[in-house]
Amino acid sequence: MISYPTSKLPDIGSSIFSVMTGLANASQAINLSQGFPDFDCPEQLVQLAAKYMHEGFNQYAPMAGMPQLRHQISLKTGKLYGYQPDPETEITVTSGATEALHAAITAVVKPGDEVVVLEPCYDSYVPVIRLCGGVPVFVSLALPDFSVDWDQVKKRLSSRTRLIIINTPHNPTGAILTRQDMDILANLINSTDILVLSDEVYEHMVFDEQEHYSVLQHPGLRERSFVVSSFGKTYHTTGWKIGYAVAPAPLTAELRKMHQFITFSTATPLQLAIADFMDEEAHYLELPAFYQAKRDYFIAQLQASRFEFIPSAGTYFQLARYSNITAEHDLEFARRLTTETGVAAIPVSAFYHDKTDNKYLRFCFAKSEETLKAAGERLAKV
Repeated sequence: MISYPTSKLPDIGSSIFSVMTGLANASQAINLSQGFPDFDCPEQLVQLAAKYMHEGFNQYAPMAGMPQLRHQISLKTGKLYGYQPDPETEITVTSGATEALHAAITAVVKPGDEVVVLEPCYDSYVPVIRLCGGVPVFVSLALPDFSVDWDQVKKRLSSRTRLIIINTPHNPTGAILTRQDMDILANLINSTDILVLSDEVYEHMVFDEQEHYSVLQHPGLRERSFVVSSFGKTYHTTGWKIGYAVAPAPLTAELRKMHQFITFSTATPLQLAIADFMDEEAHYLELPAFYQAKRDYFIAQLQASRFEFIPSAGTYFQLARYSNITAEHDLEFARRLTTETGVAAIPVSAFYHDKTDNKYLRFCFAKSEETLKAAGERLAKV
């Protein structure tokens, strides 16, 4: 009888996103759990993808990404952030932002290296750190606004710290980092060799006339950082799985070594379609207003409920606290909300390594008004 090897990630099962979406489907619930729109991407983008497929662009793309797309990313980055990375040596197109995150972490984290992780955090960071033999060092964001306590970060730094992972706008909380936050971080690591991985996939979803401040705007951080973004979020094409990483040439070279053995390249016609569509600057420039309207509509529906909330500053997620409703653990309440009320959300404890339960659920408002209204009516009855 075969003896199978022990798991490298023995405590990791199906992601909470798969679990809650599966439960939502089984219960015929409104799915505000997994972060994807229930509306389509721009028709012009679909037509461009079909055009390139019909024209025969169906073979491998260059490992680093189609030159046309890397050129467009460089131009856009320069316009938005005042820094134009070299498309040949500083930009890599990846099969989704999650792949870019994986490639960046595996490129620089070696056994015994420490990686500072701000919790709650996106669930792919820690498993990759552990697969590299790295040691995640956790710092909790401060309630109720989920701000960074930089004094706590400073206390957790050591001679073994290799990387700090930040995420702005932040999934799951919707919090954003400011220029002041970036200055503090830069000062903390200025005299060290610590690197930064900045997850900025929701860069175009910042609300209330605030602005996204990118690591790429900060010279002291830019020279030591990977910055990851996502076309799936920007163009409502999460199923296309196209993201990219910007980093200094030496870091990009190491990231590409990982990327070439993870996926090697990303779908050619989709890259070309996006490269053409990036000329439509109005789409991403108008995205903050587009999603703020959805946020405002959703929280208007929540006003009639017993949930408590602070309007999200960014992303397409809204946290809601339910301690006035029940003392249940958030996972149990999320399950019951799905099966009994017919609305699926993500329990925020899933974003903590020790399943810390602060009685919050995460709702995705990247949905049609019809969907959000129906969800609000159900939530108001809880």
